Amino acid sequence: MRPTGIWHASYATEARVLETVRSRLWLSLFGAVLLGLPLMASPWMLGELTNLFITLIAVCGLYVTVGMAGQINIAQSAFVGVGAFTAAKLSNMGAPVWAVIPAAALITGAVSVLFALPAARVKGFYLALTTLAAQVMFPIVILALPMSWLGGLVGMPVMPPVLFGLNLGTPSGLYFLGLAFAALAVWTTYNLPRSRIGRAFRTVHDNDSAAGVMGIPVTRIKIEAFFAGALYAGVAGAILAYMLQFVTVSSFTLFASVWYLGMLIVGGLHSPLGPILGVVFVTLVQEGLHTAGNAILQSGSGLGGGAVFAASSLVLGLCILAALIFEPRGLAHIWHQLMTAFRLWPFPRN
Repeated sequence: MRPTGIWHASYATEARVLETVRSRLWLSLFGAVLLGLPLMASPWMLGELTNLFITLIAVCGLYVTVGMAGQINIAQSAFVGVGAFTAAKLSNMGAPVWAVIPAAALITGAVSVLFALPAARVKGFYLALTTLAAQVMFPIVILALPMSWLGGLVGMPVMPPVLFGLNLGTPSGLYFLGLAFAALAVWTTYNLPRSRIGRAFRTVHDNDSAAGVMGIPVTRIKIEAFFAGALYAGVAGAILAYMLQFVTVSSFTLFASVWYLGMLIVGGLHSPLGPILGVVFVTLVQEGLHTAGNAILQSGSGLGGGAVFAASSLVLGLCILAALIFEPRGLAHIWHQLMTAFRLWPFPRN
């Protein structure tokens, strides 16, 4: 439900994401807090937030491919890995950060097209297997290439990012780098559904047969959906490479791809707010479980690290399962219900 007392005189005002002055003020305040956070946060906290921003960028790309276009993708971690290795290679060649990140995005998008071509002809379970093949092939290809190319099993170092003489390799520098691109990813994610290609994504998601009858090039739209989602993954991989300072194939696993998809499902597949809520919720649960696991290991209970890790993964999986059972439409739906109740208060809903 939209706020009361709002009259739109043009389509541009009606298409605004933030319709009221109050919502714009809250967003400005939140942005000011994020910009001022490095002044008071510890390096560990900045690192955790940077990792959250990177994950958010990758999940936003998954929202475009899965949530908007309905194309199942279980290889987002592999695409993030392509962006990371691209950034590592280009940084070692002396390329500046302002050229590395766009190049990593475009190369990742080009790689995704190779798997989108067969995926455009299949649906459902077979589409999931096609993207799973990309995830499985990623480490095989990296290890099969000459070590001088991408480091092979050893991996590759990454040169610190430098922008106009300013070193961004510090915790605060990486934080601002991740924040800037995360804000850009969220902005594009919110505005893409309002564009022509975004409406085509939605149409193909709802019924690709009807979309074809309406004149929409279904195959091209599906390929473009994979390409657009991979652009986000390439940016996330490049920033992750700068953060890790060393990239190996072991950092980009099927396990990570499943968690990316789980975050999107928990947050909400069909709302641009879903990636934000899903990433924040799952990250908070993960950090809470890691803190509890470390406390158990230090207490001398006799449990090994493997048992604690397995228990943490089990609890996290149960949390996600409970979220799906009690609210299959995701946390975004709960948020919209709360906002509707707030706008209707104190009047009854029925």
